[in-house]
Order: sequence, then C-alpha cells, then structure tokens
Amino acid sequence: MSNNQQTIQWFPGHMTKTKRQIQANLKLVDAVAEIIDARIPVSSRNPDLNKLIQNKPRIILMNKCDMANQTATKMWINHYAKQGITALAVDCKSGRNLNRFPAAAESVLKEKTDRLKAKGMKNPTLRIMIVGIPNVGKSSFINKTAGQNRAKAEDRPGVTRGNQWFTISKTLEMLDTPGVLWPRFDDKTVGEHLAFTGAVNDRVYDNELLAVRLLDFLKDLKPEGFISRFKLENTDLDGIESYELLNLIGKKRGMLVSGGEIDTGRAAIMLLDEFRAAKLGRITLEMPNGDLK
Repeated sequence: MSNNQQTIQWFPGHMTKTKRQIQANLKLVDAVAEIIDARIPVSSRNPDLNKLIQNKPRIILMNKCDMANQTATKMWINHYAKQGITALAVDCKSGRNLNRFPAAAESVLKEKTDRLKAKGMKNPTLRIMIVGIPNVGKSSFINKTAGQNRAKAEDRPGVTRGNQWFTISKTLEMLDTPGVLWPRFDDKTVGEHLAFTGAVNDRVYDNELLAVRLLDFLKDLKPEGFISRFKLENTDLDGIESYELLNLIGKKRGMLVSGGEIDTGRAAIMLLDEFRAAKLGRITLEMPNGDLK
C-alpha cells in the first residue's frame, strides 16, 4: 500500500443545519430510508445517523448496485438482515428494483399499520424520510419513485438544499433532506473512498495522489475489467509500485507530453473517471467484516 494518503475534509456549513433538521423532522415520519453507495457501504454511511434516527424503523437502499460486485452486495444485504434491517440493491438512475421499495416500506411498517387499522383507519398514510450523503442518489431515487422530475438531480455533491415532501402513492409520502456528511473523517481511508466515487468535491484533493491510492486497491483486488481495459495481463501487479503503474497506464493510453514523458495528471483524471463510470468492472471496495483497507 502507498503511504500517500490524503486527509480529505469537506463539511459545508449547511450540513450542520441538516442534522438539526433531521432531528426536528423525525417526529413527522414513521421510518427512515437511508441511501448508500453499494461500492462503499461503510464509507457512504454517516456514523451519526444511528444516533440521529434513534429507534425509527429503517430501510437501506444500496444504490449504484450495477457498479458494485454482485456477490459482495448479496453479502451486505445478508449482513444487514442479521441486524434486523431491510436492505435493497437498487440503481436509482435506471430505476432497477425501485418498484420493490413501496412493498419493503409497507413490510417494515406493518406493525404500525396494523395498529392504526385496528383503531379504524382504513388506509393510513406512511411517511418516510430519505437521508444520505451528498451525491449518493437521493434526488434520482425520488424522481424515479415519484414518477416525476420534481427533485433536482445533478452529478455534483450538495445540490439539494431544503426539505421537500413527495407523494408516492395514496398511502406513501417521502420527505427529502439535504445530504449529510460528517465534519471529519476519523479514518483517512473513508475520505479516500468517498473521493474515489465522486462524493467529495474534486477541488479538495490531489487527483494524482488519489489515483495512486485507487491503484493500491485495484492491484489488490485485481478485477478482470481493470486488467483487460488497460491490457495488464502480463503485468506483475503485486510487484509494481502504484505510481509506476499509473505511468504504465498513461503510456498505454498514449498520454505523452513533450520529451516523451507521461502526463500522469491526465492519466489520473482518466483513471478516476473510468472507475466512477464502472468502465473498470463492477467493483466493491468494502466488505461486511468492517475492515477498510
């Protein structure tokens, strides 16, 4: 592993306000749906949410599942199930599996629904708060689920600013909140993983150092898509340094500058872009044992 870890800090002031909003609005909802990135299930969850949400029923939506390793995603779903938490593998852009969300919400809240029906309410309305870190897919989820582009979706961290209610059906409403990101990263690897996937603003880190760190992970995981895309079949990934590998990748892509040197800055941006677009294969960086490499 490289020692070139960066301390990535990103905590816009509006996110402190968001924590207070979540606490204030919890009394308005029956459950919480937490959207996370299936590629980094640990790093894309806010550690403060457990305390904020308290005992509210919860559904975890593992977004971008089409970019994550399928076996790893199944392991995570089983991991959450053992904790009594319902988790769904979804893709908010394509809409994959989002049709399963209303039924999952009804199942999670069945006990409350039964109590309300026993009191004479025929079709009680269920209200669910949507939470998650910036750029994790909340707006895309709401747009797909609500069937209309009412929530602003943008591939840029921190777009949503205020609370919004959305009617999903006659018996289901959702409350959207701005993204929540913690004020500091206790583990530098958490910040790196968020940066790898584009959850952190590009301006707060060095692309070249970040690409070298990503290569540390890719060398260890050896995903077939990564190896074939850069024609690394004959490269000793265990013996090559990550910066040397970045140079090799840049050379293979013809990223040369005057004098024949490799434009590693350009190669770094290309590598990060292709990882974020899943062009290197379906890759999960974190497993349910909780270890961050």
